[in-house]
Amino acid sequence: MANLTVNGKTHDVDADPNTPLLWVLREWIGMTGTKYGCGIAQCGACTVHIDGVATRSCVTPLSLAAGKQITTIEGLAQNGNLHPVQKAWLEHDVPQCGYCQSGMIMAVAALLKDKPKPSDADIDSAITNICRCGTCLRRQCGGFWRRARAWGRSSIRCQRRSRRGRLSRGDRLGCYQAG
Repeated sequence: MANLTVNGKTHDVDADPNTPLLWVLREWIGMTGTKYGCGIAQCGACTVHIDGVATRSCVTPLSLAAGKQITTIEGLAQNGNLHPVQKAWLEHDVPQCGYCQSGMIMAVAALLKDKPKPSDADIDSAITNICRCGTCLRRQCGGFWRRARAWGRSSIRCQRRSRRGRLSRGDRLGCYQAG
């Protein structure tokens, strides 16, 4: 029996210690906002925070998560108020197919918590999530990076695509840090 604290609530889970945290969250606890994408920690759809660190739950065994503070997309909002990244996501119409968005939001929230003014290298190393429909490549920076700038934390802005349709710097997000 493992003791998990998910979104501030304690759960006793009777599962094999090697069960991926993703399945414990979804099947045992009922937190279905965290998605299964690849099962090999590549796509990031399963991203949650463990003790405040963005973590791929599809490869994290239950035994490593027991006794730690776990936050899922369902617990990111506080006291009925959406997290600023969630607000930006909605304000800038980022959601499309929606499959990757919980993992993307969790990764961005962790990055901005740790580095309110992320460099290109910070963004590239922290936001490695994969967007299946391509919306995040086109629209993410218009959402959460503009919101970050509005918070006075960042001077990140969108970069235009080249004539060949390729992005140069910050290609995964299509963003760069100004100045």
